[in-house]
Amino acid sequence: MGQTLLVTIQVDMQDQTALALQDDLADRIAKTGASGVMIDISALEIVDSFVGRMLASISGIARILSATTVVVGMQPAVAITLVELGLSLEGVRTALNVERGLDLLQRAREASSHVR
Repeated sequence: MGQTLLVTIQVDMQDQTALALQDDLADRIAKTGASGVMIDISALEIVDSFVGRMLASISGIARILSATTVVVGMQPAVAITLVELGLSLEGVRTALNVERGLDLLQRAREASSHVR
């Protein structure tokens, strides 16, 4: 979607799938020069500590590659689980839905263009 890579996670993530996603996204950001990554997790009902760390890791990798990551569609139970696990997802921006996520990425692009 323009300068944004959109990832929709439709199944509960296994460790290998999560690692493959992380590698694929890093490659795609580098190849496309995307300035934003939106990860839609609305279909996930369960997130364990590994997947939570993977989301934070993707955000850090994207940031190093000059892209902003936004996680959208988080279910309330997933948010509660992440807090109970002590995972704050530092550096990961969140939005309630894709529309708000796109707005957040657009504002991040505008802010970074003013810094340069």
